[in-house]
Amino acid sequence: MFPALNHDAPTPLVAQIVAGFQQQIDELTLKPGGKLPSIRQFAAAQGVSVFTVVEAYDRLVALGLVHSRPNAGFFVRARATAPASADPADRVAELQFDAKWYLRQIFESRNLDIRAGCGWLPQDWLFEEGVRRAFRQMAQEGAELGGYGSPYGHAELRALLVELLAERQIKLSADQLLLTQGSSQALDLLARYWVQPGDVVLVDSPGYPNILYILRFLGATVLPVPRTPEGYDLKALEALLAVHQPKVFFTQPRLQSPTNSSAPLHQLLHLLQLAYRHQFAIVENDIYADLDPEWHPSLASLDQLQRVAYLGSFSKTISPNLRVGYVAAAPALLEELALRKMVSGLTSSDLNERLVLRALTEGRWRKHLTRLRSRLAEAQRTVADQLHSLGFELHSQIEAGMYLWARHPDLPDAALLSQRAALQGIMLGPGHLFSPEPRQTGWLRFNVAFSDEARLREFLLEEIAAANRAG
Repeated sequence: MFPALNHDAPTPLVAQIVAGFQQQIDELTLKPGGKLPSIRQFAAAQGVSVFTVVEAYDRLVALGLVHSRPNAGFFVRARATAPASADPADRVAELQFDAKWYLRQIFESRNLDIRAGCGWLPQDWLFEEGVRRAFRQMAQEGAELGGYGSPYGHAELRALLVELLAERQIKLSADQLLLTQGSSQALDLLARYWVQPGDVVLVDSPGYPNILYILRFLGATVLPVPRTPEGYDLKALEALLAVHQPKVFFTQPRLQSPTNSSAPLHQLLHLLQLAYRHQFAIVENDIYADLDPEWHPSLASLDQLQRVAYLGSFSKTISPNLRVGYVAAAPALLEELALRKMVSGLTSSDLNERLVLRALTEGRWRKHLTRLRSRLAEAQRTVADQLHSLGFELHSQIEAGMYLWARHPDLPDAALLSQRAALQGIMLGPGHLFSPEPRQTGWLRFNVAFSDEARLREFLLEEIAAANRAG
């Protein structure tokens, strides 16, 4: 049942696991309907990390060899033919866009010069000018470099955030704010506070890859809440709640990644009613709020942090390198999160937090946001028109935010398409990365700030033409 692994071989362990299971499936040692070992069982028996097994199983699902069943495990798919003559290593080499690649290699790669699938904005779209002025001012004044910052984060920046969040109608005090190393640390702290192995947790589907990976590592039972062009599929959510008792719902109501959809007010109110009725908490990831040209209510503004923890970040608008995010919540919860922050990484960077404070207060911040929103709206229109002209279907389209979620009827496997794109220096965002239950899909996430590229259009046109010839 367990593939033989060689920990000293140059072939990565993930590739060995995938190739081993592929061989067992092709040779019918593992028959259709057969169950794979659980992730933790495999990791313990083979002396590998849970991360390694998660990545391998994700690849097997994306390859269409196995499928997952909520609360049951991973099972071999029935196949019309068994390609006994195929070399398993060949298929392993084809699939490089997996969860681990997204979280690590996407930040290390320098040879993918068209980054249509990435999750950040171009450098010249960010508040580079404001950060450089802040650097110069702090250097001239002799910035203090010794010691650590406050466990809760720089006090003046937290005080300013109280004012900025009040503009979003979230009323709070500074002791309800914790600064973090970007929104990813905020998500990790909240997940570790609420989630134990086996706990039922709700997530958007498709959803935010970082939290999906964190929850898999924690051993949560992850249940998908479908996203529609109008926001949430509340009927599907209510069906889940009729059977399960989730602890927490990690969600992005506004300009959601990857669909870019936003939930309207009546859905937010309904969601809060369900949270109170079924006694689950909500983590509202609102990192794209500053990209929204219009004011919209948030779950936190409606709930005032009673059952909602609210997080944000300056990575999308000032600089991702500064790694400054925050979480707002009830004081008792913030105290627990601050303790976990100190245990896992001591304080966040006081220097970076002071740089962000300077950038926000030097007088040109709001002008920068206005210009950034205008550029994104124009890019949304341009890239949407280009994708439409190629025959793509768009999940939703509003002239705000960073993303378009799209698929083409002739390109059913976004993972393999992304691999072929990478060979030509093009980074795509294949849909299985954003799925709580990774599987083959044609959906792709396009970052509009990087997608107005002739080479990208030429590549897609060639792939569509090749698919039509093959069909």
